Amino acid sequence: MKPIIIPAALGFLLILTGCSTPPREYYAISGDRGAMTVTSRDASKPGKTTLDAANPVAMHDGDQPRAGDISADQLRGRMAKALAAQPLPPKRFTLYFIEGSDTLTAESKAVVTSIFDEIKQRPDPDLIVIGHTDRVGSVADNDQLSIKRASTVRQQLIKLGIDAENIQASGRGERSPLVPTADEVAEPRNRRVEILVR
Repeated sequence: MKPIIIPAALGFLLILTGCSTPPREYYAISGDRGAMTVTSRDASKPGKTTLDAANPVAMHDGDQPRAGDISADQLRGRMAKALAAQPLPPKRFTLYFIEGSDTLTAESKAVVTSIFDEIKQRPDPDLIVIGHTDRVGSVADNDQLSIKRASTVRQQLIKLGIDAENIQASGRGERSPLVPTADEVAEPRNRRVEILVR
């Protein structure tokens, strides 16, 4: 009988494989979200567990999902750093302008500081500023005016301390009205700049 010789690297790999445990995955649901079912990854070994207010945590550490061995609060504690690292959801703001100009209305001037305060809550904000016009005037003039409006808002944000490299500005002219109108109709809600903060 011949002895079996296993190369050292292959033997080490077999030992590691035999000793390794499958990764543990946790699934959690907040109490106000209804219910969710976690099913087995292996179709030949069906299994499932349901997450709901009474059983908010499940885990998957092998073939079968099962009720979690920790509470939702314990899981939240373990995941605090990861949850804190999640970006804030995008937010939109709209500023309005006086007809035919790049001057903000009094109402819009009053909210610029609160918009800035919201933006500063983000560690590295990315802003898209898009200017718009109503349909009074030529298409070419409205294209220029929309760019001028977006640039005006961009400059105000830079003066307030937002990094210029984080702000993209463009104009759409009269092409994307908030309120559709016939040509040459003055519509104050279309004279605007939209700010998307990510």
